[in-house]
Amino acid sequence: MTENHKFQLGTIGALSLSVVSSVSIVICNKALISTLGFTFATTLTSWHLLVTFCSLHVALWMNLFEHKPFDATAVMGFGILNGISIGLLNLSLGFNSVGFYQMTKLAIIPCTVLLETLFFRKKFSRNIQLSLAILLLGVGIATVTDLQLNLLGSILSLLAVITTCVAQIMTNTIQKKFKVSSTQLLYQSCPYQSITLFIVGPFLDGLLTNLNVFAFKYTPQVLFFIVLSCLISVTVNFSTFLVIGKTSPVTYQVLGHLKTCLVLAFGYGLLHDQFSWRNIMGILIAVVGMVLYSYYCTVESQQQKASESSAQLPQIKEVRS
Repeated sequence: MTENHKFQLGTIGALSLSVVSSVSIVICNKALISTLGFTFATTLTSWHLLVTFCSLHVALWMNLFEHKPFDATAVMGFGILNGISIGLLNLSLGFNSVGFYQMTKLAIIPCTVLLETLFFRKKFSRNIQLSLAILLLGVGIATVTDLQLNLLGSILSLLAVITTCVAQIMTNTIQKKFKVSSTQLLYQSCPYQSITLFIVGPFLDGLLTNLNVFAFKYTPQVLFFIVLSCLISVTVNFSTFLVIGKTSPVTYQVLGHLKTCLVLAFGYGLLHDQFSWRNIMGILIAVVGMVLYSYYCTVESQQQKASESSAQLPQIKEVRS
């Protein structure tokens, strides 16, 4: 099996793992938050990251991966930025309508494209741009209902979009610049993310819910779903870094919208959530956008490899002669 085939299989595996784990944790957290009333999302995320770090530490102890220290300042800044972006996204949801929050998530793709174009000189073909536009249109139709604007909510959403885009771009660039794996980067950045959210989490959750996470009644059922959510989060966090490292921040966001469509479908099929023809039409349009994006990415990747191979041929002939 060639290196190219191994890379493709690894990418497909990472994408599949990300979809399955993310949809699973959404269903688990929905039961925890909606049914059992545990509404402390930011604090829960800090526990997720803490369990992820502990799991990776055990994996390191078992020699399942190699610890590779690198620029401590970059790791700390990256970890804190990731923690801040998660907190801002939760604040954005708390201070905006659900529709405006969905618009905030949709804005991450064009913002990422803009930042990568301006600062990394990355080029996105018209076909890729068109497929992304179709995808965003479909997800917008399926998820965006009400758009209620307010100044504070808009500022928080803008900051959430910028920090999320920068954090995801850094996830990709740090892995390539320092030649570290997704596991090595996640292991070193997890403590900073967890500490950031552990400090601000109870405050943010109290601000948004008017409840105290430490005064909540932790029944056996609540504890079971918290533990289950934390265990699933290990796979979610790992697959997130893996996907961004193997593909790109834009591809990860496209995958995120696929998860949104799957969650809507599972919500209708398993949890009997309300579903309209607008949801169905939006999901179908989004799927068309995802298929086109995958097709054009594959075609352009093959064209790039072919041009690189043809460019190397004259050099090989010169060396032989």
